[in-house]
Amino acid sequence: MPVRKAYSATIDYLQILDEHGVLDERLFKGDDGKPLLADETVRELYDFMVLNRIFDETAFKLQRSGRMGTYPQNKGQEAAAIGSGHALRKGVDWLVPCYRENSALFMHGLPMHSILLHWMGDERGNQIPEGVNCTPICIPIGTQMLHATGLAWAFKLRKEDRVVATYFGDGATSEGDFHEAMNFAGTFQVPLIFFCQNNQWAISVPRDVQTASETIAQKAIGYGMPTIQVDGNDLFAVYKATKDAMARARGGGGPSFIEAVTYRLADHTTADDARRYRDPKEVEAWQSKDPMIRLRKYLADRNLWSDEDQRQAEERARARTAEVIKTAETIEKPSRDDIFDYVFGAPLPPELDRQKQTMRTHSLGQDPSQVGLSATTG
Repeated sequence: MPVRKAYSATIDYLQILDEHGVLDERLFKGDDGKPLLADETVRELYDFMVLNRIFDETAFKLQRSGRMGTYPQNKGQEAAAIGSGHALRKGVDWLVPCYRENSALFMHGLPMHSILLHWMGDERGNQIPEGVNCTPICIPIGTQMLHATGLAWAFKLRKEDRVVATYFGDGATSEGDFHEAMNFAGTFQVPLIFFCQNNQWAISVPRDVQTASETIAQKAIGYGMPTIQVDGNDLFAVYKATKDAMARARGGGGPSFIEAVTYRLADHTTADDARRYRDPKEVEAWQSKDPMIRLRKYLADRNLWSDEDQRQAEERARARTAEVIKTAETIEKPSRDDIFDYVFGAPLPPELDRQKQTMRTHSLGQDPSQVGLSATTG
């Protein structure tokens, strides 16, 4: 019998605005012939990008000055978060993030100081306000994808018009949780967008070492879901890919996979020194592809942004960031009762209430006649 081809596939790469600010006019227009994003909307998104870059750089300085713990910068990956975040419906769809999606979380209502509180070690930074549809940022690699799949499955079972987007890095696609989530989502056709920020490095391990897959996007083929690779530093390409995936999910088409090819311009976290393992020429090459540079050039070439606009945007961003820092650093200290009130609930059993009142355990602090605790014991 002749050998027959059992399966073949191709993966599209989408870029609408290149690193020089040159726009593909054909791809920039939707099926209705209108631009994907109005000029004023692009201006607003760029202004928001400026705010997030300044917030990110200021957070880095907070850590370096000893005012905050370890912090993972989002620098260079703003277009991926903002483009996808803008495509999702605020108050309707859900975001299940990793820890480099600050911009998307802020767009959907998470107070900016919550991120600072988290990295300052204050658990109130993980207390999501009512009506903000996101989960707390996830530090363990890949575990959040399982949570996202469960959310999406629930929305499907309830027949709710909601879509879930979960974010993760290229390194997370080598984790078992990733494959379990992908398999479940594909099998049950849940309304979920798997959004991979391929920033080329799994901490200190380059992408081509931590996986033999030629692209990250092709991993979705094995789970029966549509997949695409996009220029992750291109706001327009990210927005379009996410909108298309949303439309598919809302129409009953199940999950989609988006690989946003971007780059981590800073260290993995402030506890890392990427100079030990990255070639400076590689970093320099990616700096020229910075999403802020190309989007500003696009706006300037169309007389939609000026140097004065930039000055004012940066001034507003610094003022806003200063307010956020003040809120985080002057927040009232938590009460010692919180561990009882929030962990155990009410009413407290008598023995726990006694511990709450004395801040001692029954066995050690509330019975001084014990050996070693009696005033008469030497």
